[in-house]
Amino acid sequence: MRSAPTFMFASRLDEGTIVSRPNRFVMLVRAKGKTLRCHCPTTGRLGDLELEGLPCLYSASQAPGRKTAYTVEGISTSPSAHGWIGINQTAANRYFEFFLRSGSLTRLASGEVRREVRLGRSRIDFLVGDAYVEVKTPLIMLPAGRGAARVRRSRFDSFDRLIRHMGELEGSLAKGKKAKIVLCFLYDAKPFKPPPPDGTNSQVLAAARSAEKAGVERWQVNMKLTPEGVSLTKYFRSRPYTGTGG
Repeated sequence: MRSAPTFMFASRLDEGTIVSRPNRFVMLVRAKGKTLRCHCPTTGRLGDLELEGLPCLYSASQAPGRKTAYTVEGISTSPSAHGWIGINQTAANRYFEFFLRSGSLTRLASGEVRREVRLGRSRIDFLVGDAYVEVKTPLIMLPAGRGAARVRRSRFDSFDRLIRHMGELEGSLAKGKKAKIVLCFLYDAKPFKPPPPDGTNSQVLAAARSAEKAGVERWQVNMKLTPEGVSLTKYFRSRPYTGTGG
C-alpha cells in the first residue's frame, strides 16, 4: 500500500484521565487541575473495560451552545502495547471519507464519492462509484491492558441498526450495485473474527451470514489515532464468515 496522507486535526488533542462515565453520553475527565464534563461520542459499550483511571485524549468544541464543551476522542488501556484507541464513531466516517477521496482505499472502492445516499427508506454512509459502502466502528471488543476490568456486557449493547443495514446492503445487490460493509478500527486491530453465537448476538451473526452469502463484501480498515491526527495503517478484505465464530 502506498503511503497515505494524514488527516490532521485543527488543534492538537489534549490528554486527561477518565473519572467516570455517569451515563451513555457523558464522561467526566480530570485534566489541567479541573474535572471536565465531556461528550462521549458513542452510546454503546466500550469493550469490557472499567474506564475509571484510564488516560484519554479529548478535543475542545468550537460549536456554540453545546451542553458539553469537550469530546473524548480516544482512550488508552496500555500505551506501550496498543497506543490510543479512537472511540469517536461519527468522526470515523470523516476519516474514512478523507482516505477515500485521497485515493488511499482504491482496492476497497473507487470512483465518485457521495455521502448519506438513500437506499430504500434508509441512508447508507457512502456510494462510491457503483458500490454502496456502510462503515461501522466496533467498540464492543477492545484490547485490554493492565488494570482493565470486566463490566456487565449488556449495559450498552445494541445490534438493531447493524442488522437493518446489513439487510439493506443485501437488497441493493438485486439492483446491480455492489455492497460492502467496512469495519473501521481507530487502532491497529487484529483481523476481526465474529464471536461464537450466544443469546445476545445470534441475530446479528445470522444477518452477517445472509449478507455475505448474497455477495456483500466485508472489509477491515485500521487507522492510528495520535494527538495530532489520524493515519491509515492498513486495510484488507476479511476472510469469509464460517458461521462458527471465525
